[in-house]
Amino acid sequence: MINYLTIFFIKILNIILKLFGKNGGNILGKMALKFNKNIFSHFKVNCPVIAVTATNGKTSTNNCIKYTLSNAGFKVVSNVEGNNMDTGILSTLLKNCTISGKIKADFLCFEVDESYVPIIFKSFRLDALIVLNFFRDQLDRNGEVETLILKIYDFLKTYNGNLILNNDDPNVSRLGKANPNNKKVYYFSVEKYKYATETMKEAGEGKFCPFCKTKLVYEYYQYSHIGKFKCPNCGYGDNKIYKYAYNINLEKRCFDVDGITYSIPGNNIYTIYNHLAVLAVCSLYNIDTEIVLKSFKDFSLNNGRSEEMLIKNCKSIINLAKNPTGANVSIRMLNENETKKDMLFVLNDNLADGKDVSWIWDINFDKLNNVDRIVTSGTRAYDIAIRIKTAGFDENKIFPFLDMESALEKLYETSNIKYIIANYTALQPTRAALKKFNN
Repeated sequence: MINYLTIFFIKILNIILKLFGKNGGNILGKMALKFNKNIFSHFKVNCPVIAVTATNGKTSTNNCIKYTLSNAGFKVVSNVEGNNMDTGILSTLLKNCTISGKIKADFLCFEVDESYVPIIFKSFRLDALIVLNFFRDQLDRNGEVETLILKIYDFLKTYNGNLILNNDDPNVSRLGKANPNNKKVYYFSVEKYKYATETMKEAGEGKFCPFCKTKLVYEYYQYSHIGKFKCPNCGYGDNKIYKYAYNINLEKRCFDVDGITYSIPGNNIYTIYNHLAVLAVCSLYNIDTEIVLKSFKDFSLNNGRSEEMLIKNCKSIINLAKNPTGANVSIRMLNENETKKDMLFVLNDNLADGKDVSWIWDINFDKLNNVDRIVTSGTRAYDIAIRIKTAGFDENKIFPFLDMESALEKLYETSNIKYIIANYTALQPTRAALKKFNN
């Protein structure tokens, strides 16, 4: 009876919140867990449940899966707003269930915070888990990345569902060994692209074999520790590939898989990985290729993930960077564009960001290509400005502002293309400020 009363109360609360123009966010889930900490086990789900987890890229990948499945005519319940912890996912379930806990859908599709995978799915159905990558992120919340990986590895020891893994990340592909009895492990990989390197250019974690501790040998690095690797001692990394992307063309924004060319909106290597993961999921669930082709071409996240905007007649590209790898990938995108540009870096240290911003010292500011000026903002505007100065950038071309309005006025003094990098809590306020500034 307590479950029925909990759901009834939460639905009334949701109606009240809607009347005030609120969508509930994590609040509904927080309230429900206070009433019943085991409420996840109460839901009745008779459709596949797909989860995407990663340090970077889970929002884009999850939302693209949802978009593609919806285009195929399926009813999909998903946390597209990005509330990816237990309370956020629970809120999504509560909004879409009956009083008895039944969820009427063809698919449930969730992005899930890495640390919450073992927590949520210990008592909730899971049919497919996609793991994109693992990087060092929010040390004061998550701890070292190895701790996080081991938690998921332990969970997977008893998991027998579809497991879709990035074979080019040694931190991810190791998860395929967690349960030797699971025959539903699928690996995806991307061919060496134009800007891949022979040595690691950014901070990375995958240097040693997780099984025999031998140093891994890389044929090339795509970015950070993502690339083609193999353990020279035990052969770790040599897996059968389910989906392989080749003929990578960032200029034309396309890649090939199984003889078919897929066009995508993004022109960076990690977007290729995200879409390849989506393609693997669609293949497993027999989604028509024509629907996937059209969905990939039309999909646009438009929430600050490699989002292109026209501000004051200047092309402006905004991207999330909540850890060293995210920032370094954004700078790769900037450097791969040969034209003159200005950069805005917005850094906050709010609770959701992590108070420890020492990660900015692992960002590669020392080799910026054709960057005229850099503006900084956010609660730690001066910290990031100092970091950029110590990398050798001309201090007379660095302009820190605590308030966003002044930062944008300075940024748009020129007509150069703008690259805007913002961390977690800075991203949406920066997007909003850009749109207001453009009016």
